Amino acid sequence: MFKVFNKWWKYLTAKLSGSFEERADPKVQLEQAISEAKGQHQRLTQQAANVIANQKQSELRLNQKMTELEKLNANARQALIMASDAEKTGDAAKSQQYTSAAETIANQLIQVERDVESLKALVMESTEASDQAKAAVKQNSRLLQEKISEKGKLLSQLDQAKMQEEMNSAMSQLNESVGADVPSLSEVQEKIEARYARAKATAELTETSVQSRVLEVETATANVEAQSRLSQLRAELGLDAGAAAQAVERGAPAEQPADQPAPQPAAPQPPA
Repeated sequence: MFKVFNKWWKYLTAKLSGSFEERADPKVQLEQAISEAKGQHQRLTQQAANVIANQKQSELRLNQKMTELEKLNANARQALIMASDAEKTGDAAKSQQYTSAAETIANQLIQVERDVESLKALVMESTEASDQAKAAVKQNSRLLQEKISEKGKLLSQLDQAKMQEEMNSAMSQLNESVGADVPSLSEVQEKIEARYARAKATAELTETSVQSRVLEVETATANVEAQSRLSQLRAELGLDAGAAAQAVERGAPAEQPADQPAPQPAAPQPPA
């Protein structure tokens, strides 16, 4: 039962993590990453400061022991000199006292020398650790600066990605229907083009009809002018009589020439 619950827990955790990563804002995550890097550098700097402080403290203790060692050496020499002087003057008791003091100082000197050697090793180790800490801080500082510089580049790329996504979405909306009640731009374009084509065709048909009427009027006018011109030519050529005879045969009244007087009616004859 526990194994099944553990599997489900891991599955849900992975699923929630994946959903979170998909929905999380990259800009916020980038700020979090930079903030974490800064915090890590600050902690590393604090640790390096502690290491360097230990190295400085070891050096101070070593210097103090070195001073104490010099003082003990000087005291031991002085005790031996005073013991020798007392012995020369025949004061054996005082000489013994100075000798005992010199021995005590010598024991202290030996212990201090051991402390000095131990502190020297400690100083060397702390100095090496301090150098490593300084190098680590310097390297991490460089990496942090690179991350901060990379931040601007990543933000620029993020803005470009968002813009490209918006453009892709806009282009897909131009080619796809937005919804059941909203047509796509291509559908609206086709409808407008079809309506424009019909209107253009109707206009061309109307224009053709009007032009045909105008053409008929122009043709009739040209025919009238041509007939008038022909009548004038007939009159000039004296061909009006033939034209009049043809007109009488067709049952139409003959036209009178313009330059001949109209015929007078005949006079009445007297009765026989």
